[in-house]
Amino acid sequence: MKNDIIDRTGIILLVDTFYGKVQGNPTIGPIFTHIARVDWIHHLPKMYDFWESVLFGKATYKGNPMLTHFALNDKTPLQTAEFDTWKDLFFETVDELFAGPNAETIKQKAQSIADLMHFKLNAHPSKIKIV
Repeated sequence: MKNDIIDRTGIILLVDTFYGKVQGNPTIGPIFTHIARVDWIHHLPKMYDFWESVLFGKATYKGNPMLTHFALNDKTPLQTAEFDTWKDLFFETVDELFAGPNAETIKQKAQSIADLMHFKLNAHPSKIKIV
């Protein structure tokens, strides 16, 4: 029986496993390795903080992921295929490792974050109202 995600240790396992899959994925791996040139030693701890903040409400994450993704989208368009691949890998990883309310919550939050990011990156600029 799988356990739920209950603390940062679970977040670290999820993030490390997920990004291991990302790096080997033919659709999105090259975006991370060749275009964004992710420095994994620095990126992974930021992702631990991000997902810990998202799931447990801890204010550990400092950053603006939208700015990073806008800059990346200028280098290579991030379209539905890339977001669907990201979500599929994320959900697959959660389901392989965990079961429980927090596992379901992190998948729902990942879906919402990815869908909002996809919308913001691909919406026509004249349709975006900045408040």
